[in-house]
Amino acid sequence: MTLNARGDRRRRRIGLLGGSFNPAHAGHRHVAEQVRRALRLDEVWLMVSPGNPLKPRRGMAPLPARLASARAIADGRRVRATGIEAALGTRYTADTLAALRQRFPRARFVLVIGADNLWQLPRWKSWAAIAATTPIAVLPRPGWTRRALASQAAHRLARHRRRPAALLCGGGLAHAPWCFVPAAEHAASATAIRAAMQAA
Repeated sequence: MTLNARGDRRRRRIGLLGGSFNPAHAGHRHVAEQVRRALRLDEVWLMVSPGNPLKPRRGMAPLPARLASARAIADGRRVRATGIEAALGTRYTADTLAALRQRFPRARFVLVIGADNLWQLPRWKSWAAIAATTPIAVLPRPGWTRRALASQAAHRLARHRRRPAALLCGGGLAHAPWCFVPAAEHAASATAIRAAMQAA
């Protein structure tokens, strides 16, 4: 089922797993399933970015190809692939979240990121505002987890950390909570997949 960029008013708990998906792989599906179960989410959206401002354009496959690879690992119901950022005309997470809240006013969104993105979160546009207004679920990434949990962002947000089961409990908090989901790591890497394809 294709997402309607104009939105709807259904009540849902939705995880937003954004990225280049260049290409999407089993590791992305693993993360989506782990976070969906841990947080009892209704859906996880694989949001394929039109262009990540923090990644070089060189070597980036066209959006339709990356979106097709994401759809190939999604089930279209609980894990859904979408190019909604292109439809919204947004490239930065802060702008995407603002647009999604307008179009899906009754949805509860959780930003799903890997440990590597927690480490680099201070490089994101309006990162403190994102963390203050949107619950964040952090999942382990090989070689990154320990560094991320000792990072600037983790220290600054330490008092807002919760257990995964408590991330979406309650409301009216002055600052959104975040959690670390202790899931098994998955070794799949888009970089390694691209290298293997080029070598073939």
